[in-house]
Amino acid sequence: MPQEDFYRIKLLPPYVFEEVNTLKAKLRNQRQDIIDLGMGNPDMPTPAHIVEKLCETAHNPKAHRYSVSRGIIGLRRAMARYYERRFDVKLDPETEIVATLGSKEGFANLAQAITGPGDVILSPDPAYPIHAYGFIIAGGVIEPLPALTPEEYLKGLHDAVARLPKAPRAMVLNYPSNPTAQMVGLDFYKECVALARAHDIIILSDLAYGEIYFDTPPPSIFEVPGAKDIAVEVNSLSKTFAMAGWRVGMAVGNARLIGALARVKSYLDYGAFTPIQVAAVAALDSPQDVIDGIRNIYRERRDVLIDHFAKAGWEMPTPDASMFAWAPIPEKFRDLGSVEFAKLLMERAEVAVAPGLGFGAAGDGHVRIGLVENQQRIRQAARNIKRVLSE
Repeated sequence: MPQEDFYRIKLLPPYVFEEVNTLKAKLRNQRQDIIDLGMGNPDMPTPAHIVEKLCETAHNPKAHRYSVSRGIIGLRRAMARYYERRFDVKLDPETEIVATLGSKEGFANLAQAITGPGDVILSPDPAYPIHAYGFIIAGGVIEPLPALTPEEYLKGLHDAVARLPKAPRAMVLNYPSNPTAQMVGLDFYKECVALARAHDIIILSDLAYGEIYFDTPPPSIFEVPGAKDIAVEVNSLSKTFAMAGWRVGMAVGNARLIGALARVKSYLDYGAFTPIQVAAVAALDSPQDVIDGIRNIYRERRDVLIDHFAKAGWEMPTPDASMFAWAPIPEKFRDLGSVEFAKLLMERAEVAVAPGLGFGAAGDGHVRIGLVENQQRIRQAARNIKRVLSE
């Protein structure tokens, strides 16, 4: 049976990263030492006390039974404590929080819960792919809006609401942004909330990088009065606690939207393995220095990358947050586009980066560079790239 016969598969374009990943695998099979700065995959260990709690709980035979789709109550209470401690936002663990299998799963299932055929969704371009394709898979129609800066995206939101024949179903916000690493303050969220409430638009805010910042802490949208009337925020333990493979996240906010997500999830999963959820409680209740320690590793790597890549001849903006640098392609290589430039770096410099085209058409003049190797490897990457840039 040809794959083209499947309706939803036909909605998805070829995976831009696949071409780069195939080349990476080929070069590694040839025993080339590829410094992989492409995928946002934390390389540091999960803090020991979290792992110990997982092991301790796993020895209890009762913990191996089915769990709870929306998350055990102890985990949802820990998530509420985190939001109150970090953002001074109160959440009801019973009605305003669902534990998800990572923020990506929560976002995708929320899209399934709220999207009707033909519903229009306002989504940033460039953006993390699930922000658009979660809705496309659910039958929605994406209205991509240029988002190379927060100001550009905010203007696009206003313009889209004014020109579209009917109000969009939802708008997507993602700050700190993946891939652009940019941040916004409360004024940005206040304007979005006012716009959404005026036109009955749902807001989906992705705050997965909310703890990976290097100066001013990013706010939550729920610090804005009235945001709970129309918004859900997804968050994650993946980067904050180096727990990417554990798949623990949360969706919080409007009780009606959270209830819709919980109902969809109830048909699809029984929640994460209970010992993982218990360990996630230990993570969320961690001393602040645990989070600070991980953040400082990213800060140090960021500083090394920006400094040494500049010395190699590649200037790029210093990210204020996230585990990425969003780097404009050097002028002499710009005509290549991001995919061919990424392939060139891999073949000639043995450095893998993520092509900006994978995040949307507006991203094609950039590549995303992950802070996922140690400082020594980042310096080596800069030396290799310097050789290529000077050719």
